[in-house]
Amino acid sequence: MSRAVVVEAPGSFRLVPHTPRPPGPGEALVQVHAVGICGSDREVHQGNRPAGYVRYPLTPGHEWSGTVAGVGEGVPGALVGRRAVGEGFRNCQVCERCHAGDTTLCTAGYAETGFTEPGAMAPTLTLPARLLHLLPDGADLTAAALLEPAACVAAAALKAGVRPGDRVAVVGTGTLGMLAAQLLAASSPAELLMVGIRADREETARAFGATAYRLHDEVRGDEGFDVVVEAAGAASAASTSASLLRRGGRLVLTGIPSPGADGLDPTDLVVRQLEVHTVFGAPPGAWAHAVRAFAAGLLAPLPLVTHELPLADFGRAMDLVGGGPRVGKVLLRP
Repeated sequence: MSRAVVVEAPGSFRLVPHTPRPPGPGEALVQVHAVGICGSDREVHQGNRPAGYVRYPLTPGHEWSGTVAGVGEGVPGALVGRRAVGEGFRNCQVCERCHAGDTTLCTAGYAETGFTEPGAMAPTLTLPARLLHLLPDGADLTAAALLEPAACVAAAALKAGVRPGDRVAVVGTGTLGMLAAQLLAASSPAELLMVGIRADREETARAFGATAYRLHDEVRGDEGFDVVVEAAGAASAASTSASLLRRGGRLVLTGIPSPGADGLDPTDLVVRQLEVHTVFGAPPGAWAHAVRAFAAGLLAPLPLVTHELPLADFGRAMDLVGGGPRVGKVLLRP
């Protein structure tokens, strides 16, 4: 029997029978191949995701890959059989922000697959076909399950505007940091430093494009970097990242730290004329950027996957996420 994960309430989940929902007008039905787990899924399970950004009971799963199995009225039949990934934000497409391409800022309110809408921790997922991004025939769907976090760091890379010869740093060596390194390395920086808290991440960092590696407590500050992308979400990550920049440098923040994190000194920002950007989710252009890089072989996330488990092991997967030095990306397979 096909089953899906349902988180009934914080700390409480069960496996329930799954019946695919036929796609309505403008929708597509996807056969899920794999679904990734990130810290926000753990927040859903534990109950510490901010109010308004989750709706229980819920089938989680916003990082996924699969194959289009059916389409509704108004959707080209040629999509059936295509491998695909998909955006999570359910934007309205008619507000000013959506028309400007900033779909993650949709004024209709927050709605996202796996948080307020049914997610991919199930054998199938039905969603608006306009959210799909098609992959090349034969694409590795296991690797493609990491394209959602890749799209988020693609949004950061696009805002960073790295030019060939720039000195670039990435703070954070988790999934987001490693994917950011690969995308930024494709822009031919003169130097790509990665900053982490574990010495055992250096080998992986260099494999993903880093030319130098440093532990957090070895950062001196005022090191003249043109661009820094923060992908850690740790309490001191933003301030550490800003300290690495030259005057007039560009900072992109992607992590969401816990309350009480170190802030950025507004005097320092003004006097040094730092350019600060933030990223929450990924608009269509960032998704397209990540998918193109993946199709071209510039983005190869598969080495980050350390565990693949069946949906029935959801509880174990939650325990694994963030659970030790040998745990990278955890995938569930319906």
